[in-house]
Amino acid sequence: MSFVYGPVPSRRLGQSLGIDPIPSKTCNYNCVYCQLGRTRLLTNERKDFFPPECILAEVESSLTAHKSGDIDCVTFVGQGEPLLCHSLGVLIRRVKAVSDLPVAVITNGSLLWQPEVQQELQAADIVMPSLDCVDESTFRTQFRGRLWVEVMLLQGVNDGEPALFRLRDALAFLRPDQVHLNVPIRPPAESWVEPPDEEGLMRAVAILGEAATVVAPYEGSFDLSRNLPLGEAILEVIQRHPMRQEEVLRTLSDLPSSVVETALAELEAEGRARRVEFRGHVFWRHTTVPPADNPDDTEGQSRRGRAMSS
Repeated sequence: MSFVYGPVPSRRLGQSLGIDPIPSKTCNYNCVYCQLGRTRLLTNERKDFFPPECILAEVESSLTAHKSGDIDCVTFVGQGEPLLCHSLGVLIRRVKAVSDLPVAVITNGSLLWQPEVQQELQAADIVMPSLDCVDESTFRTQFRGRLWVEVMLLQGVNDGEPALFRLRDALAFLRPDQVHLNVPIRPPAESWVEPPDEEGLMRAVAILGEAATVVAPYEGSFDLSRNLPLGEAILEVIQRHPMRQEEVLRTLSDLPSSVVETALAELEAEGRARRVEFRGHVFWRHTTVPPADNPDDTEGQSRRGRAMSS
């Protein structure tokens, strides 16, 4: 298994080299908007799923392979909740020992109440937790780096006045350095998920205040240059980061488009990738992501109220 991917374009971090210390869809939440589909291993147990030394060796190799300016940030993220990795603090410190790049951790925030997790994150430069609703709990942290809170807005779920006023109060308590308002831009886990309309987005900005900014899509470049066959290189990214077809073609513009389209068709025929349409775009996903529910499926509809952070 490969633990490092990219760099890939991040709406908030520029060109981000991703570190993935968690198996596919291993998480303690099951978010309806997750671009990687439903959680398959739901767990709250922190442990080392892979040997830390193997992860670090691949990180060092990837950093050496890229020239200065190729990478803006090294980011612990990937296919599951990174705070479930027991050696996360060690990994952060070791990465910072071999690189001057800022280190970010993208998390659903659910384990930030644990003192040992807070201590481990002290070594990171940026911690980016989600805070999508505050009906059940909030969290405290003594983190002294930059705290960037993400709010993923969903139409009819948390874009109404009651939910937004509760979020405003929670954010005033947390006092994050930045508040990023995001909307789903890739196919979500559940087919009924929709971004807020313009009115809902304006309402969120008005209620959450000047500190909240809408994060615009970032059109950076994907790095598929590792020494892998074309199909494998594409799979390495889309299993963590679904790509629009035009992104795949643009990233591989040094190859004839017919060659790239043939590679995609072969992955689809082999059952390793599939195309999904979302809001007028064709995306390519790894086939470990199951199809979203039918909008009329009652079981899928019942998931609306579960685990609103990721």
